[in-house]
This record gives sequence, structure tokens and C-alpha cells, in this order.
Amino acid sequence: MELDKRTEETISNILENYDDQKVINRIDINNQPDKKAIIEIVDKLMKILYPGYYRDRVYRQYGLKNNMAATIEDVIFHLNKQIAVVFRYSDMATSSEEEIIEKVNEITFSFMNKIPMIRDYLEKDIDAAFEGDPAAYSKSEIILAYPGLFAISIYRMAHELYTLGVPMIPRIMTEYAHSTTGIDIHPGAQIGQYFFIDHGTGIVIGETTIIGDHVKIYQGVTLGGLSTKGGQAIKGTRRHPTIGNYVTIYSGASILGGETVIGDGAVIGGNAFVTESVDAGSRVLFKD
Repeated sequence: MELDKRTEETISNILENYDDQKVINRIDINNQPDKKAIIEIVDKLMKILYPGYYRDRVYRQYGLKNNMAATIEDVIFHLNKQIAVVFRYSDMATSSEEEIIEKVNEITFSFMNKIPMIRDYLEKDIDAAFEGDPAAYSKSEIILAYPGLFAISIYRMAHELYTLGVPMIPRIMTEYAHSTTGIDIHPGAQIGQYFFIDHGTGIVIGETTIIGDHVKIYQGVTLGGLSTKGGQAIKGTRRHPTIGNYVTIYSGASILGGETVIGDGAVIGGNAFVTESVDAGSRVLFKD
């Protein structure tokens, strides 16, 4: 019986700890973002982006559009619901319910109407992967098997929600991709067309990074800030590098700082540590 008594005391002690004002005690689960629901939305969005690859097995070709229409309607409903939750949960909670609903509806349909544009970008990313990787035997292989494309696909959707001012959800989306692939792309980063991530594990791309067109990045690359000292004091400032067009960055390289610009056509060698700008067409090599 001593064990039962100690168990009850321990439970009581932990439950009492929920009564203070810690942020982690915010347990109004009915008005919090639902991480699982957001991941389910992402999985359905992948079916919309790649209907021939992520479709349910019960789909038949003659019914594909009908089935996709149902999936799109489902995503609109659940995404709208989650966006409303995060706005109520965030600083916009002071707005009226009517204002929140109006804003959320506008954001939801603005995002969904960007899907064709996102698919156009991804078609070019697939082309870049196929042209850039001699180990790729088909574009279908890239869509089905390459973690880089999976992470880019989720990033491109999350980025559009980010630019529409949606809190929390874009980061939950990209962290889902991060946990699945080891590729960490902040939804605030600006990434151009024909972007190729080869292998991918360990890549970090920070919030204020700008990447041009036709950029190729290998595993272990960090596009980051020089220092995180200052925390919220440096929030909103340019902390991450700018990468020009047709740049290749080999494995293990770190390019840091908001004033660091890598010129068009530059090649950054493996394990290089770059904190200063690099001229167009230059080659930067690591020397032990």
C-alpha cells in the first residue's frame, strides 16, 4: 500500500504544478493548433501536388478528378479550421470572431489558388534533380524516393502560408519535413526555381536566407546566422546569407551571416566555412 500512497502523492504534486502561469501549462486543447491534424493536411496536400503518386490505392483513373475534388474540398475545410485556431491562439485573439473568420477565409482560398503555381515550381525542381543527379533513372524515382524533393515540396507550401501571415502552421509543416528527412528549411526563406538538394541529410536553411535559381546543395550544408546572441532583439533582421544563381554548395559547407553574398556561378567546396561575400564565378575550397 505504501507504493499506492506514494503514487497518489506524486500525481498530486505534478498536477499542482499545472496551476501556475508557465507557458507550457496552456492546456486549452480545444483552442490549440492540432499538430496531428496539420500533418494530415500536409499529407493530403501532397496528394494534390502529385495526384499520380500520392493517391489512395482505391483511386481509379476514370475517377481521379472526382476523388481529387473531394480531397481538395477536405483540405479547404480542415486547413481553414486550423488557420482559424492559430489566429485565435495568437496575438490576433483580440480581433472579433467575424474579423478572424473573414481573414481566415481569404487566406485559405488565396493559398489553395496558389497550388498550380507551386506545382509549376516543383516541376522545375524535379527537372533540376534529374539533370543534376546521374543516379536518377527517372523523374518518377525522384518524386517517390528523394527526400530533398519531399522537403522542398513541403517548404514551398509552407512558404506561401508564411507570406500570407499564417502563424505556427508553416513551421509545423517544415518541422514535419525536417523530422522525416533531416532537412531543415525555415518557411521564411526565399528560394528560387530549379532548386536541387542532393542527399540532403543535415541541411539547415535559415529564415532570412535568399537563394536564387538553379542552385544545388549537398548534405550537411548550413546557410545560417553568425550568432544567435541577442535572441528576440535581432528578430526580423537579415541574419542569413544570399546565394546567387547557378551556385553549387558541396557537403559540409557553412555559409553564415546576413551580409554574406555568394555571387552567381560560384562553387563552395566541401567543409568550407564562409562568413564573407564571394565574387561571381569564384571557387572556395577548404584547406586544412
